[in-house]
Parts: sequence; C-alpha cells; structure tokens
Amino acid sequence: MSQAQVEFDPKNMPFRRLGSSGLRVPLFSLGGWLTLGGTIIGDPVKDIIKTAFENGINMVDTAEAYAKGQSEMEIGRVVKELGIRRSDLVITTKLFWGLRTGPNDGGLSRKHIIEGTQEALARLQMDYVDVIFAHRCDVTVPMEEIVRAFNFVIEKGWAFYWATSEWSAREIEEAHHVASRLNLIAPIAEQCEHNMFHREKAEKEYIPLYKKYGLGTTAFSVLASGILTGKYNDGIPPGTRLSKPENGLDYMVKALNTPEGEAKIHKVRQLTKLAQEELQTTPAVLALAWVARNPNTSTVILGASRPEQVLENLKALAVLPRLTENIMAKIEDILDNKPGPLSTNGRPPLDKFGRQ
Repeated sequence: MSQAQVEFDPKNMPFRRLGSSGLRVPLFSLGGWLTLGGTIIGDPVKDIIKTAFENGINMVDTAEAYAKGQSEMEIGRVVKELGIRRSDLVITTKLFWGLRTGPNDGGLSRKHIIEGTQEALARLQMDYVDVIFAHRCDVTVPMEEIVRAFNFVIEKGWAFYWATSEWSAREIEEAHHVASRLNLIAPIAEQCEHNMFHREKAEKEYIPLYKKYGLGTTAFSVLASGILTGKYNDGIPPGTRLSKPENGLDYMVKALNTPEGEAKIHKVRQLTKLAQEELQTTPAVLALAWVARNPNTSTVILGASRPEQVLENLKALAVLPRLTENIMAKIEDILDNKPGPLSTNGRPPLDKFGRQ
C-alpha cells in the first residue's frame, strides 16, 4: 500500500449525481485553478493527481484559461503517464476567455465553442471530456446559438454533457427555455463560488433551479482563497497565496484590511475555536464539510499544491456526519449572514416555458 493510501479507503468516497444527469461524481474533486500547470508543474502535478485518484477522487476540473492552457496540458500529460484508464476519470474543462486576442478567440460564439473544444482536447490529449462548462455567459451571443453549439459538441462525442459557470439564475433559466423549445440538451450543473462568506447564489438565487431542473453545483473557492483556513487570523504569513503578488489576489489583501475584512477574520477565529474544541478538526476541514453538507452540492472542488493537502482536505469526509443541527446552528450564529428568502417581486417564478 502506498503512502497516499494509508489514511483513506477510496471506497469511502461518496458519489452524487451531477445535477440532473446520470453522471456520478465524487463529493470531493480536484481543481486546476492557480495550481496545476500554474504554480505547480512537472512531477508534483503527478504526485497530487496520483494521491487524489488513489483516495477516491476521480474527477479533475480545469479550463482553457487556467495558466493559459498549461493546466490542461499538465493534466493530460499526467493522466497518460500514470496510465489511468480514461473511463475511470471524470474530466471537465471550461470555455470562454480563449488563449489569443482575435475577435473570435473567446466568448461563446459557435466558432469559439467548437474550435475551443477541439483545442482543449488537443491540450488534454483526450478524445472527449465528460463535461464542458461555459465559463461565463456571453450576453453578446444569442442564447439559441450557445445552446445549439454545445449540443453540436455533444453530438460529435467531444463532451457528454455541458454546464455553466458563474451564470445568473435568469441566464440558466433562459438556456433551459431554449433547450426545451428546440428539443435540445440543457445545462446540467452550475460551477459557482460557494463558501461561508459567499452564499447568495448557491443558497438563494438558484433555489428555483434546484427544484425545477434538478440543478447541481460544483463548488469552487470553498475556502475563500484560504481565509477560512485560519492561516490569516494573525496577518498574512510569508509564502501563503495572498503574500504572492503573481497570484493576482491583491484585491483580497486590500479587502482584509477593511472593516468588513476584519469582521471576517474575527468570525474565522470563532470558527477555528468551534472546529478545534467541538469537532477536533481545523477550520479548513470544517469549511469544506459545511459546503459538502448542502444537498444541492454535487461536488466540492479542492485546490492543492502538494499531496498532503489532498489528504488533509479529505478529513472533511469524517467531519461531515458530525455536522449536527446543533453544530450547524452554532456556525450560523457565528456567520450571521444566512441569505434571506428569495423575492420574486410579488410574481410567481417562471415555468419551464418562460411563463408566469
């Protein structure tokens, strides 16, 4: 048994359906944003993916824009070198920003969706991805063109499903209306930021979509760029993500020095105490389990810069069943930011045909 297999049995990884689809994804998946192909290249990428796979994480998420395509290239190389059977993996990527500056080298035109998919597959050295995400909604392109283009990609066998990322509920609703009208495939999931400090979309705006379409989320930035780990409770230590200007997170450093940022740190200190005293765990593991506990979360995307981080994050599996109603109430008391009820301005929500 390798060192990566000591703490966890991969059979213990829970799997959930990805939204309304029949695709089963691990409750915790691995993401490439900022790390794989970016700050982490070469053999360390292989060590991270190998550790993740050995411990039940068979889903890897990336995007054409991550490290300007290098994330896809590193993931593709590692999968080949490890000899992992393609059907044993769920690989997802995202399109929108593109890698060049031409007028059609980005967005969600039919041209970029088709050509961008082909280029992503070439970088991944794969014949298909399991899910292709629209990384943002493109308001300059008719929704019918977007839906038709992603359906073309699916019909070609380049992807099995398509999904959205950081779309508004109204935009997702429109995509479903178009798909229903044209008898096409609608998006199955939404990749959104969801953490203890960022709750409105996942816990309020999307509520009608969960009920109406079975939408599921693939949650990213679950640790709020590291704030919820507790490592910034007493300032920004050297070597951390926020200490490195090249990560482009200066805006977060400035935000932490505001009254609102200081209030967040105060809450993290309280969460740290709760995690340690009542759950014998870390605030990071608590934050991961908290998002995973949401029934609308299909998978929680983990970021990792070394194999040990993967193993540490997976301790959330043991904490998850210990998040009782009493513990959840204590967390809500600390956060004091639960989204209010969804307002429809006195009107009922739209049905699947866009009618009131």
